[in-house]
Amino acid sequence: MAPQVLVSLLDERQEFARLQARAAVAAGERAGLTTEVLFAENNAVVQIHQLFKRIHASEGERPVAIVVQSVTGEGLERVARNAVNAGIGWVLLNRRVSYVEELRSAYPTLPVAVVTPDQTEIGRIHGRQVRALAPEKGLLLYIQGPSDTSAARDRLRGAKEELAGTAYEWKILNADWTEAGATKVAAAWLRLKTVEGSLPVVIVAQNDAMAVGARQAGLSKGVGWHDVPVLGCDGLPEHGQALVRAGDLAATVILPASAGAGVELAARWTVDGRQPSAELVLQPQSFPEMSVLRDPERTEGRARPLRRA
Repeated sequence: MAPQVLVSLLDERQEFARLQARAAVAAGERAGLTTEVLFAENNAVVQIHQLFKRIHASEGERPVAIVVQSVTGEGLERVARNAVNAGIGWVLLNRRVSYVEELRSAYPTLPVAVVTPDQTEIGRIHGRQVRALAPEKGLLLYIQGPSDTSAARDRLRGAKEELAGTAYEWKILNADWTEAGATKVAAAWLRLKTVEGSLPVVIVAQNDAMAVGARQAGLSKGVGWHDVPVLGCDGLPEHGQALVRAGDLAATVILPASAGAGVELAARWTVDGRQPSAELVLQPQSFPEMSVLRDPERTEGRARPLRRA
């Protein structure tokens, strides 16, 4: 029977999570592994229950490794410790946490590692996109994911590093990575008396779903919002890239699928038994390419003028 890898992801309603699942299954098939994917409904309690059930299954039914994107920012340390105690590898996606090095030292024969896009570079790309698309002053509306996650913090830090020296007035709102969550927080902010008449020069969101939600909240206010450039992240061909081509987003950032890389990492360990490196960092890229955004004469792959909803 082929070794089994369990992949735990956030929410099947999110297109990026579904892409992650497909990448994980494909990586498992290439490596001759059985890959099971679970979705946590963006709920930490559900995720913990799902994982503990598999960790404490009978020995023959346990996975050899768990590849997980945790709902919580702390990376499910207690669950990770239970997993390695049961002889199960632990590959954490898109999070940086302090306990990984300790577990690697304590369990040198298991694959314990982090696989993540370069989150700070994502923020830097956003900063470069902002410079190409907006004046270097005015209101910058920034929609951040949950602030307890290292991904959200690193993306914000990268954007602020890239935009150092500009005169933007930052307004940071926190949402839950979903379109509905971003719509809710942006609409609540727009209802404030102190915000009346304010129009951002650019909206930056840490994923495409939140970018769409924030834009919809702005469009509900009417005049002026149609022309505000909106930046997202994830950049799936049929979602984020399609939104750019349609003119709903001005640009996005394409992320590599870390779940597939996580399964590949676990697969190599099943073959050679060697503990992988502590961290595998994957590189994001701008869509459209920065050369296109900076050169108004080039149109290939570039967003059309923002579509009026």
